[in-house]
Amino acid sequence: MLELLVAVLALALAYFALLDGWYLVRVPCAVLRARLLQPRVRDLLAEQGYAGRVLPSDLDLLLHMNNARYLREADVARAAHLARCGVLGALRSLGARAVLAASCARYRRSLRLLEPFEVRTRLLGWDDRAFYLEARFISLRDGFVCALVRSRQHVLGTSPERVVQHLCKRRVEPPELPEDLQHWIAYNEASSQLLRAESGLSDVVKDE
Repeated sequence: MLELLVAVLALALAYFALLDGWYLVRVPCAVLRARLLQPRVRDLLAEQGYAGRVLPSDLDLLLHMNNARYLREADVARAAHLARCGVLGALRSLGARAVLAASCARYRRSLRLLEPFEVRTRLLGWDDRAFYLEARFISLRDGFVCALVRSRQHVLGTSPERVVQHLCKRRVEPPELPEDLQHWIAYNEASSQLLRAESGLSDVVKDE
Protein backbone atom coordinates (compact mmCIF):
# COMPACT_ATOMS: atom_id res chain seq x y z
CA MET A 1 0.00 0.00 0.00
CA LEU A 2 2.82 2.37 0.89
CA GLU A 3 4.58 1.60 -2.40
CA LEU A 4 1.38 2.43 -4.30
CA LEU A 5 1.02 5.73 -2.45
CA VAL A 6 4.64 6.65 -3.21
CA ALA A 7 4.12 5.77 -6.88
CA VAL A 8 0.98 7.93 -7.10
CA LEU A 9 2.73 10.86 -5.42
CA ALA A 10 5.70 10.45 -7.77
CA LEU A 11 3.42 10.46 -10.81
CA ALA A 12 1.58 13.54 -9.53
CA LEU A 13 4.89 15.32 -8.90
CA ALA A 14 6.15 14.43 -12.37
CA TYR A 15 2.86 15.55 -13.94
CA PHE A 16 2.95 19.01 -12.39
CA ALA A 17 6.74 19.37 -12.74
CA LEU A 18 6.97 18.39 -16.42
CA LEU A 19 3.58 19.53 -17.72
CA ASP A 20 1.38 22.60 -17.31
CA GLY A 21 -0.78 20.48 -15.05
CA TRP A 22 -3.53 22.81 -13.86
CA TYR A 23 -4.08 24.20 -17.36
CA LEU A 24 -4.42 20.71 -18.84
CA VAL A 25 -7.06 19.96 -16.19
CA ARG A 26 -8.94 23.26 -16.17
CA VAL A 27 -9.59 23.69 -19.90
CA PRO A 28 -11.23 20.26 -20.45
CA CYS A 29 -13.22 20.71 -17.24
CA ALA A 30 -14.41 24.16 -18.36
CA VAL A 31 -15.44 22.77 -21.76
CA LEU A 32 -17.24 19.77 -20.25
CA ARG A 33 -19.06 21.99 -17.76
CA ALA A 34 -20.15 24.32 -20.58
CA ARG A 35 -21.42 21.42 -22.68
CA LEU A 36 -23.04 19.24 -20.03
CA LEU A 37 -24.09 21.45 -17.13
CA GLN A 38 -24.94 24.81 -18.69
CA PRO A 39 -27.71 25.67 -21.16
CA ARG A 40 -26.76 26.17 -24.79
CA VAL A 41 -26.38 29.79 -25.86
CA ARG A 42 -28.07 30.32 -29.23
CA ASP A 43 -26.99 33.92 -29.75
CA LEU A 44 -23.42 33.85 -31.08
CA LEU A 45 -22.84 37.46 -30.06
CA ALA A 46 -24.18 37.07 -26.51
CA GLU A 47 -21.81 37.80 -23.64
CA GLN A 48 -21.01 34.94 -21.25
CA GLY A 49 -19.47 35.08 -17.78
CA TYR A 50 -16.82 32.84 -16.21
CA ALA A 51 -16.22 33.32 -12.48
CA GLY A 52 -12.79 33.34 -10.88
CA ARG A 53 -10.87 34.35 -7.79
CA VAL A 54 -7.27 35.47 -7.36
CA LEU A 55 -5.32 32.64 -5.72
CA PRO A 56 -1.86 32.78 -4.10
CA SER A 57 -0.44 30.97 -7.15
CA ASP A 58 -1.66 33.85 -9.34
CA LEU A 59 0.40 36.51 -7.55
CA ASP A 60 3.67 38.11 -8.62
CA LEU A 61 6.26 39.95 -6.51
CA LEU A 62 3.97 42.99 -6.27
CA LEU A 63 1.28 40.79 -4.67
CA HIS A 64 -1.30 41.30 -7.38
CA MET A 65 -2.39 38.97 -10.17
CA ASN A 66 0.46 38.42 -12.60
CA ASN A 67 -0.09 39.87 -16.07
CA ALA A 68 0.37 36.43 -17.67
CA ARG A 69 -2.46 35.03 -15.56
CA TYR A 70 -4.97 37.30 -17.25
CA LEU A 71 -4.16 35.68 -20.60
CA ARG A 72 -4.47 32.24 -19.02
CA GLU A 73 -7.86 33.02 -17.47
CA ALA A 74 -9.02 34.55 -20.75
CA ASP A 75 -7.98 31.35 -22.52
CA VAL A 76 -10.03 29.15 -20.17
CA ALA A 77 -13.05 31.46 -20.39
CA ARG A 78 -12.76 31.58 -24.19
CA ALA A 79 -12.76 27.77 -24.44
CA ALA A 80 -15.89 27.60 -22.27
CA HIS A 81 -17.53 30.37 -24.30
CA LEU A 82 -16.88 28.68 -27.66
CA ALA A 83 -18.10 25.35 -26.30
CA ARG A 84 -21.32 26.77 -24.89
CA CYS A 85 -22.30 28.66 -28.05
CA GLY A 86 -21.51 25.63 -30.22
CA VAL A 87 -18.49 26.88 -32.15
CA LEU A 88 -16.20 24.11 -30.88
CA GLY A 89 -18.76 21.47 -31.82
CA ALA A 90 -19.21 22.98 -35.28
CA LEU A 91 -15.44 23.02 -35.83
CA ARG A 92 -15.24 19.35 -34.88
CA SER A 93 -18.13 18.46 -37.20
CA LEU A 94 -16.38 20.24 -40.08
CA GLY A 95 -13.06 18.58 -39.35
CA ALA A 96 -11.50 21.96 -38.54
CA ARG A 97 -9.89 23.70 -35.57
CA ALA A 98 -9.13 27.18 -34.30
CA VAL A 99 -5.80 28.42 -32.97
CA LEU A 100 -4.90 31.64 -31.21
CA ALA A 101 -3.10 33.83 -33.78
CA ALA A 102 -2.89 37.11 -31.86
CA SER A 103 -3.91 38.69 -28.58
CA CYS A 104 -3.73 42.11 -27.00
CA ALA A 105 -4.19 42.93 -23.32
CA ARG A 106 -4.88 46.21 -21.58
CA TYR A 107 -4.48 46.40 -17.80
CA ARG A 108 -6.45 49.08 -15.95
CA ARG A 109 -6.40 48.10 -12.26
CA SER A 110 -4.81 45.28 -10.30
CA LEU A 111 -6.73 42.31 -9.00
CA ARG A 112 -5.61 41.50 -5.44
CA LEU A 113 -5.34 38.28 -3.44
CA LEU A 114 -8.69 36.46 -3.03
CA GLU A 115 -10.52 39.17 -4.99
CA PRO A 116 -13.48 37.67 -6.88
CA PHE A 117 -13.80 38.51 -10.55
CA GLU A 118 -15.69 37.50 -13.65
CA VAL A 119 -14.34 37.10 -17.17
CA ARG A 120 -17.07 38.28 -19.55
CA THR A 121 -16.38 36.97 -23.04
CA ARG A 122 -18.15 37.88 -26.25
CA LEU A 123 -17.66 37.30 -29.96
CA LEU A 124 -17.10 40.62 -31.71
CA GLY A 125 -17.28 39.24 -35.25
CA TRP A 126 -15.36 37.40 -37.92
CA ASP A 127 -13.75 37.80 -41.31
CA ASP A 128 -12.67 35.31 -43.98
CA ARG A 129 -9.99 33.76 -41.77
CA ALA A 130 -10.65 34.33 -38.08
CA PHE A 131 -13.03 34.95 -35.19
CA TYR A 132 -12.41 37.99 -32.97
CA LEU A 133 -13.26 37.84 -29.28
CA GLU A 134 -13.10 40.14 -26.29
CA ALA A 135 -12.71 39.21 -22.62
CA ARG A 136 -13.35 41.75 -19.86
CA PHE A 137 -12.11 41.13 -16.32
CA ILE A 138 -14.75 42.58 -14.01
CA SER A 139 -14.08 42.98 -10.29
CA LEU A 140 -17.09 41.62 -8.41
CA ARG A 141 -16.37 44.04 -5.57
CA ASP A 142 -17.35 47.16 -7.49
CA GLY A 143 -17.94 46.19 -11.15
CA PHE A 144 -14.76 47.90 -12.40
CA VAL A 145 -13.25 46.65 -15.68
CA CYS A 146 -9.76 45.73 -14.45
CA ALA A 147 -8.43 44.38 -17.74
CA LEU A 148 -9.48 43.79 -21.34
CA VAL A 149 -8.12 41.10 -23.68
CA ARG A 150 -8.79 40.95 -27.42
CA SER A 151 -7.95 37.79 -29.34
CA ARG A 152 -7.88 36.53 -32.91
CA GLN A 153 -8.83 32.86 -33.35
CA HIS A 154 -7.53 31.70 -36.73
CA VAL A 155 -9.71 28.95 -38.23
CA LEU A 156 -7.86 26.08 -39.95
CA GLY A 157 -9.56 23.55 -42.23
CA THR A 158 -12.60 25.67 -43.05
CA SER A 159 -13.74 29.29 -42.76
CA PRO A 160 -15.52 31.21 -39.99
CA GLU A 161 -18.39 31.80 -42.42
CA ARG A 162 -18.90 28.04 -42.86
CA VAL A 163 -18.75 27.51 -39.10
CA VAL A 164 -21.47 30.12 -38.51
CA GLN A 165 -23.55 28.74 -41.38
CA HIS A 166 -23.25 25.25 -39.90
CA LEU A 167 -24.54 26.56 -36.55
CA CYS A 168 -27.31 28.81 -37.85
CA LYS A 169 -28.33 26.62 -40.82
CA ARG A 170 -28.18 29.69 -43.04
CA ARG A 171 -25.72 32.27 -44.28
CA VAL A 172 -25.14 35.04 -41.74
CA GLU A 173 -23.49 38.36 -42.50
CA PRO A 174 -20.74 39.20 -39.99
CA PRO A 175 -21.33 42.25 -37.79
CA GLU A 176 -19.26 45.36 -38.41
CA LEU A 177 -16.12 45.19 -36.32
CA PRO A 178 -15.43 48.04 -33.85
CA GLU A 179 -13.16 50.76 -35.20
CA ASP A 180 -10.41 50.16 -32.65
CA LEU A 181 -10.44 46.43 -33.49
CA GLN A 182 -10.06 47.27 -37.18
CA HIS A 183 -6.95 49.31 -36.33
CA TRP A 184 -5.56 46.35 -34.40
CA ILE A 185 -6.22 44.00 -37.33
CA ALA A 186 -4.46 46.45 -39.66
CA TYR A 187 -1.50 46.58 -37.27
CA ASN A 188 -1.27 42.77 -37.23
CA GLU A 189 -1.35 42.65 -41.04
CA ALA A 190 1.35 45.32 -41.31
CA SER A 191 3.47 43.42 -38.79
CA SER A 192 3.03 40.19 -40.77
CA GLN A 193 4.13 41.90 -43.96
CA LEU A 194 7.25 43.25 -42.28
CA LEU A 195 8.13 39.86 -40.83
CA ARG A 196 7.58 38.15 -44.19
CA ALA A 197 9.82 40.72 -45.86
CA GLU A 198 12.53 40.19 -43.24
CA SER A 199 12.32 36.43 -43.81
CA GLY A 200 12.46 36.80 -47.59
CA LEU A 201 9.03 35.25 -48.01
CA SER A 202 6.56 36.14 -50.72
CA ASP A 203 3.54 38.30 -49.91
CA VAL A 204 1.46 35.30 -50.99
CA VAL A 205 2.60 33.39 -47.92
CA LYS A 206 0.21 33.97 -45.04
CA ASP A 207 0.67 33.54 -41.32
CA GLU A 208 -1.01 30.48 -39.85
